[in-house]
Amino acid sequence: MIAVEDEVKIVSGLKIDIIIAYVQRYKFGHEIDFVPPITGIHLAAITPKKHLVRVFHQQLESLDFNSNADIIAISFFSGFAEMAYKLAGIFRAKGKMVVAGGPHVTFCQEEALIHFDSIVTGEAENVWQQLLDDVINGKPERIYNGTPCDMLSLPTPRYDLLPSAFLIKKVIQATRGCPFLCSFCTVPSLNPGFRFRPVEHVIRDASYDNFRFWWQKKVVWFWDDNLTISRPYIKVLLKKMIPLKKWWLTQASMDIANDPELLELMKESGCIGVFLGIESFGKESLRDAHKGQNKAENYSNAINEIHKMGIAVMAGFIAGFDHDSYEDISSMAEKLMEIGVDVPFLSIMTPFNGTPIYSKLSSEGRIISDRGWNYYNGYNVAFKPAKLSEKDLLLAHRMLWKKAFSFKYSFKRIFRSAITLRPGAFLLSFFMNSFYCYKKLRKNHPADACNL
Repeated sequence: MIAVEDEVKIVSGLKIDIIIAYVQRYKFGHEIDFVPPITGIHLAAITPKKHLVRVFHQQLESLDFNSNADIIAISFFSGFAEMAYKLAGIFRAKGKMVVAGGPHVTFCQEEALIHFDSIVTGEAENVWQQLLDDVINGKPERIYNGTPCDMLSLPTPRYDLLPSAFLIKKVIQATRGCPFLCSFCTVPSLNPGFRFRPVEHVIRDASYDNFRFWWQKKVVWFWDDNLTISRPYIKVLLKKMIPLKKWWLTQASMDIANDPELLELMKESGCIGVFLGIESFGKESLRDAHKGQNKAENYSNAINEIHKMGIAVMAGFIAGFDHDSYEDISSMAEKLMEIGVDVPFLSIMTPFNGTPIYSKLSSEGRIISDRGWNYYNGYNVAFKPAKLSEKDLLLAHRMLWKKAFSFKYSFKRIFRSAITLRPGAFLLSFFMNSFYCYKKLRKNHPADACNL
């Protein structure tokens, strides 16, 4: 016989707090951030409506440690694992059920089970409701193994649950997966295959305008690993995007520069910025990264083709591949300017569990075992480099950071953007480079993990 209070819980549903864990990666924190990860607001959206959900982004808002939630759900990647474990301990001591998901949980299950009551591996869509039903029935499993989602009936993310400190709020996902097998990336194993949502569903989400500020209504950030892989799909989507008159950004491969029709559609549909995973200028380092499709001699021409459409180029570069020397890394700032990158993203090679580079370094005994998960945040060294010491790799990256984001180079990028980019793309470049100048004024730079 079901107790009265259990009957009430079944009717009213559960109270769920979703926390996106975070550890400060800079000397000082951020009062604002550009865009939220889609994880929390997507998980809230796929939660059945009978449940009451709140979402907390630890980076920008205080957590409710006196929460009356039935479930605390924590999502995180490896660099924030130590914080997630700490939070789990606090909430479990208060008698809360704590569950977790994300890439770190997927690839470090035994460790995660020490800290959480239940974990969700892989993609959550096909198991999240089952977990909630099991909790209501008092029989939750320890592990819920998510399988690849078909992407056919996903709801609009819960933008209403985002804090005001995010400048851009309309983050959506049209596709999932990536066919490339980069050595440092977990996507092929975490999100296998390549799938896409019905175009009309993507347009529905892109049309969502219940935001306070005009730019939050105007800008769409595609949270896709590689939006342009399926040319037939992306071209149909972009044609449907044109009447919306939005500005949008995404991540793509450099081969878009070889497709004039695609570039023209990107321009007409309002693309203001594209992120390219360029990674390195060295042939051997690109081979280390499994990025054979990238050719350093083509970088400048490819970026120029994208600039002809007035689109800003954001580009990721990674320091610390086996063939990287101190000089290769520290000289990268000048090369970034030469090829025309508008907004650089600079990180240290990080051997995340579940990646080919982790398997390689682990088999060679080059993972530094006494360095905790805080070192796995993209700005610190968690392995033994091949051509330089751990300390020199860190110093080379810090030198690169200071040079690339100096006032001189930041102002040069802004000036060049004013000449080459369309208004929306210029605003993107201006804002992000100005933000780096602001960091420079505050002497705000990546923090050493030992000082976090």
